[in-house]
Amino acid sequence: MRAKTAVVLGAQWGDEGKGKIVDVLSERFSVVARYAGGHNAGHTVIIGGKKFILQLIPCGILRPGSKAVIGNGVVLDPMAFLKEVGKLRDLGVNVDNQIFVSNRAQVILEYHRMIELAAESAPGRQRIGTTSRGIGPAYEDKMARNGLRVVDLLNTNLLKTHIENACHEKNTIANALFGAKPLDPAKMYEEYAHAAEQIAPFVTDTAFMLNKAIDNGGSVMFEGAQGTMLDIDHGTYPFVTSSSATAGGAVTGTGVGPTKIGTVIGVTKAYVTRVGEGPFPTEIFDESGELLRARGQEFGAVTGRPRRCGWLDLPLLRYSNQVNGTEWLVVTKLDVLDAFEEIPVCTGYKIDGKLIDTMPADVRGIESIECVYTKLKGWNESTEGITEFDKLPKIAQDYLRFLEKESGAKIGMISTGPDRDQTMLMPEFAAALNELHS
Repeated sequence: MRAKTAVVLGAQWGDEGKGKIVDVLSERFSVVARYAGGHNAGHTVIIGGKKFILQLIPCGILRPGSKAVIGNGVVLDPMAFLKEVGKLRDLGVNVDNQIFVSNRAQVILEYHRMIELAAESAPGRQRIGTTSRGIGPAYEDKMARNGLRVVDLLNTNLLKTHIENACHEKNTIANALFGAKPLDPAKMYEEYAHAAEQIAPFVTDTAFMLNKAIDNGGSVMFEGAQGTMLDIDHGTYPFVTSSSATAGGAVTGTGVGPTKIGTVIGVTKAYVTRVGEGPFPTEIFDESGELLRARGQEFGAVTGRPRRCGWLDLPLLRYSNQVNGTEWLVVTKLDVLDAFEEIPVCTGYKIDGKLIDTMPADVRGIESIECVYTKLKGWNESTEGITEFDKLPKIAQDYLRFLEKESGAKIGMISTGPDRDQTMLMPEFAAALNELHS
């Protein structure tokens, strides 16, 4: 019997609108678990015109009765977590009985932020375009087996020793390499020990909790952060994040085995955006890109950075569907394309004049891609707020059917506006969701 679980992830470079989609779908799941990334991932959810921006806590928290889990694959900044919990409390969300933090999650400490900011600003170093929130250095320490986990954060003696030793090492490195000012370990210990007391009630063995829920017939959604093309292994390396943003990350980042993953849902915009540095084959440099950015409000939820905009990239989507095993696609921001008379879509890649079937592994290969475009007719009328497929303009329906045919995954859901209610479910997808919920 198929498990009542689903992975929801970004099919492009992140910012596909996963927050809204997780929120819409979460009413069908008893638990929503985040499996990767840190507070560099901003998810915006609009409910009845009211905006909620979540960075660490899964979007399922906005559904009363839904449990929100921060899995072991996430790197947790205690201060950012407590700030977000405080904001949710102020909005009347019952955080104390709904949020659970893995005791195995890695902790971001102040020196992680110091090192990342200094490295990104250092002359002569290749800029990745990070948010300088300490995510990368925290994952580096994790892989070097030199990190601090949440379970260790709660042990005051271990915490003090760890901070003293780490500060001695990190201060020396940061000063020698970047001329950074040293951090005070005593002050840092006081701040993190105080934060640990407030975090302690949320901490549990979330792998045990999630497996027990699934074994008892519960429904669990695994919420991805960033997007497939930012995955540390499968993305546009080195212009990627430091964690596994693909579907495989849901397994390693929560402690739930691969045979317990029921389906994979990929979220894609009706076009493409990217934040930060790195290759972007379909990027637009003319007024069409500016129009997409303006109509789509393409600015980072956390950083406010303007996003780079491009036309839909079907080879990229096919690659994403392949590495994730995507069964269903959710198409967001269809309404943003309402103003275009003609909509180019990339249907193939050429390098040196030859069509290629695979995604180049290196940046130089991706940068040398020549996109093959198919120009589709625009519908030039409003789709905003439409919730039935048959009521979409015929040309918009054709656009979506073309996307579905060329991508190799079924379209299950379409978003026609930022609000929770501006969403349509395709009948086959709705039936599959009902099976998960039953």
